[in-house]
Amino acid sequence: MHAMSSGERRDLSRTIDTVTGGTRLRRLRQTDWVRRLVRESDVTASDLIWPIFVREGAGDPEAVASMPGVFRYSVADCVEAARRARDLEIPVVALFPFTGTERRDETGSEALNPDNLVCRATRAIKDAVPEIGILCDVALDPYTSHGHDGLVKDGRILNDETIELLCRQALVQARAGCDIIGPSDMMDGRVACIRAALDGEGLRDTMIMSYAAKYASAFYGPFRDAVGSTGALKGDKRTYQMDMGNTDEALREAAQDIHEGADMIMVKPGLPYLDILARLVDEFRMPTFAYQTSGEYAVIMAAAQNGWIDGDRAMFETMRSFKRAGASGILSYFSPRIAESLQRR
Repeated sequence: MHAMSSGERRDLSRTIDTVTGGTRLRRLRQTDWVRRLVRESDVTASDLIWPIFVREGAGDPEAVASMPGVFRYSVADCVEAARRARDLEIPVVALFPFTGTERRDETGSEALNPDNLVCRATRAIKDAVPEIGILCDVALDPYTSHGHDGLVKDGRILNDETIELLCRQALVQARAGCDIIGPSDMMDGRVACIRAALDGEGLRDTMIMSYAAKYASAFYGPFRDAVGSTGALKGDKRTYQMDMGNTDEALREAAQDIHEGADMIMVKPGLPYLDILARLVDEFRMPTFAYQTSGEYAVIMAAAQNGWIDGDRAMFETMRSFKRAGASGILSYFSPRIAESLQRR
């Protein structure tokens, strides 16, 4: 192949300018500063919610084997994590308990204990770091011996009977100082009942972020390790979590939760359901969050540790995909790592 002459190059350039109308999109990509100047969406620390696992006892944090870099913290260490979040300008931490078998039963009664792990951690954080927001999960699966989010009878998950307990759980958490209640159970009608229960107790300022579109997914496995539910779960959750083939149903779920009083909605998992996230944002124009699940985190970390991908770049790429799809914010186990990287920049 012969090299082009200067005349041939000029002719080619004129041809390109003719077909593109003179537009050269690469002009806006040629340096870092111009790429940053025209970037349509980006991630800041204010977009992040940091999920934290809390455990009984004292001592050093316990590593979660299936989630490299993630730990179970004592209540005291949760306070330190909240201070770290504040210093990194992360606005909210989400608390999830590691519950041993001795505190699990058929009805998840520990969820109603005003002195349970989540409540103690909430009070401790609010006493020490009151400016940090706290999101608490409302569901029975961290506390049930069968690992399901609700009450079970003859192999069937009971909807209305479960909601009664979820309302009591939400009240226990709100009284402890929780700012945002996050119903993740997927029972029909639970948002309305929780809102009524909170309002009835004078807790009108307590917000609700509903897990509006929570799919039955393979990406929850490491989370179940982290909260001690892996061996407990009997069967699966497909009778109450959403079917992965459905999109219109997600709109109906979100519309119902919004009508019932949700202040914010969530899509979970995140990356495999960006289409759902974008549809909900376009349809409802309200604060909509993505949960980058434990499995999504573990996949990136495992590949990075094996040298197959650049972990930091993959981390930020996924964050920007959520923002590009319209997410108001992201729950991610990468949150402190992202925020630290942003501060260094």
